[in-house]
Amino acid sequence: MPKSAPLITPVLVAGCTIILISFAIRASFGVFQIPIATEFNWPRAEFSLAIAIQNLAWGIGQPLFGALAEKIGDQKAIILGAITYAAGLVLSSFAVTPEAHQLYEILVGFGIAGTGFGVILAVVGRASSDENRSMSLAIATAAGSAGQVFGAPLAEFLLSLMTWQSVFLIFAAVIIAVLAMLPLMRAPAPVDRTVIEESMGTILNRAFRDPSFTLIFLGFFSCGYQLGFITAHFPAFVTEMCGPILPGGALHNIGITTTSALGAVAISVIGLANIAGTLTAGWLGKRYSKKNLLAAIYLGRTLVAAAFIMTPITPATVLLFSVTMGSLWLATVPLTSGLIAHLYGLRYMGTLYGIVFFSHQLGSFMGVWLGGKLYDLHGDYSVVWWIGVGVGAFSAIVHLPVKERRLQAA
Repeated sequence: MPKSAPLITPVLVAGCTIILISFAIRASFGVFQIPIATEFNWPRAEFSLAIAIQNLAWGIGQPLFGALAEKIGDQKAIILGAITYAAGLVLSSFAVTPEAHQLYEILVGFGIAGTGFGVILAVVGRASSDENRSMSLAIATAAGSAGQVFGAPLAEFLLSLMTWQSVFLIFAAVIIAVLAMLPLMRAPAPVDRTVIEESMGTILNRAFRDPSFTLIFLGFFSCGYQLGFITAHFPAFVTEMCGPILPGGALHNIGITTTSALGAVAISVIGLANIAGTLTAGWLGKRYSKKNLLAAIYLGRTLVAAAFIMTPITPATVLLFSVTMGSLWLATVPLTSGLIAHLYGLRYMGTLYGIVFFSHQLGSFMGVWLGGKLYDLHGDYSVVWWIGVGVGAFSAIVHLPVKERRLQAA
């Protein structure tokens, strides 16, 4: 066995590429809120519900694709995910009713599940050495943020050239093209015979009986709520609520002249800041308690969100919020997935992380749907924003009792 295993491997490169493209498309959906609602004269809640259903389907599909990958192989599961993703985008491009959009977003959500964290992180985790695993998971997670950096601005740019329907078709072609990376996605099977011999049912039963697994499940809810709400509604929030971008200012001078453009750029800035934040979380996760780091991240998010909503919304505060919230954005993912791998092993990591991720997507569904519903009722996002502050505080507290020790076979 080599003395020091390499951190950067073909599996990590391929996994990062797939996640990057998948998340670039997913992160762009908030940009379509106003164009689609305007074209069809829909209330904000209609397309918000479509995105919320997408997030819920992603959560339902995550453990299913994780289990499927462990049964039929990672590559076949990823192919199925990409085809489902593309089909949902193509069908959505022809949808002219809210119900059709909401139905087809189920396919998009399942497609994200098949090309996203649950399947890819499990492969990356198995392909990584023990000393590199925390950092490898962080790098793969940061790839999702890299996709977010250019996904929303790219969608905004394409919308200036063509209809939103054409943009959806282009995105469908791109997600199919990413399958060219699949030959590199090969990870070794676990070598620990006790792990190999234990059935999925045995591992799941052990996890479900462990209070720490329940606490992790509950704590991931607020992560989904905050990320879902901000991804889906922040571009529209900035477009409508932010103060004007003044001529002669720094933003105006670099071509960001409207609050609509600033809203798309804000999502990009969040993703850019989170690359550094996620890599830092991976580095810290190798050295310090993962559950304490998670509690600190949720506390930080809570304070940042509360401070932002209590101050006047200006271009400067939007960018400051984007940087600070971005540094905490997906930092929870390598720590949560790494904690699950530490507690329950690698063999069924994809399935177990998928189950925990379902809580994340329940939160995401609520954040996206409530964002549209309460906006239509009150004309602004204040109530749904403060709910996010509350659930963030809950997650900070609920991670503290987690027992960070691996359960042994009975």
